[in-house]
Amino acid sequence: MIRFCLLGSGSSGNAVLVTTRDSKVLIDNGLSFRKLQANAAEVGEALDDVQAVFVTHEHSDHVSGVGILARKLDVPVYMTRDTFEALPPHIGRIPQARFFEAGEDTILGDLTVGSFSISHDAADPVSYVVESRGAKLGIAADLGHPSELVRRRLAGSHGLILESNYCPDMLRRGSYPPMIQQRIRGRQGHLSNADMCSLLAHIMHDHLHVVVLVHISEENNTHDLALQMAEGVVKRRPVRLFTAAQNRPTPVFELSP
Repeated sequence: MIRFCLLGSGSSGNAVLVTTRDSKVLIDNGLSFRKLQANAAEVGEALDDVQAVFVTHEHSDHVSGVGILARKLDVPVYMTRDTFEALPPHIGRIPQARFFEAGEDTILGDLTVGSFSISHDAADPVSYVVESRGAKLGIAADLGHPSELVRRRLAGSHGLILESNYCPDMLRRGSYPPMIQQRIRGRQGHLSNADMCSLLAHIMHDHLHVVVLVHISEENNTHDLALQMAEGVVKRRPVRLFTAAQNRPTPVFELSP
């Protein structure tokens, strides 16, 4: 069984906590140590036994808290070498930096963390699928294009964390300057609600239990709209749909085969 929780999602900071019977890891940490602790405590979790951090890419909302976390807990941080070399200077020293190539798996106890390349405006961005004892969690966020590789790696997931960043009409009518709008809409930007629906429809299967929509823009989207569009894909299937807020944790979700 896999248990997971979004401790933060969006421009204020991203962090995913994943636990199994024998293992506990974080995927990204863009939150301060105090905020991360508080959000974990809110869902009955502690950080003392976190065994590793896996980084997707070097943008501050994903790594701002990685350095202090690694030093306080003395845990390894896994990432590609190009991501490590592109980390912002304020991250500080990472005592145990561990490198992998995109596409490689890392095994920690009863947990296998599989990496795969994604399209985003970063040095060497990756996302992850996490597997344990037959359960599988797939993550697809901060990417501008749901490639065939992404769809293939997410196939068969029992739980999904999917980006649903923006509504194109709201983005076009909003306050963002054209250059920023172009970045968001581009193939190295973010997934729209429609992109999310297309990806979800492609990988939907009878044993998908939970879908959490993440990185929902506060200016260019709404949680209700993202959920409504996802519901149109899920229809009457027994899939639970949730959205992740920027400043508070989601419930803890449990996945089994």
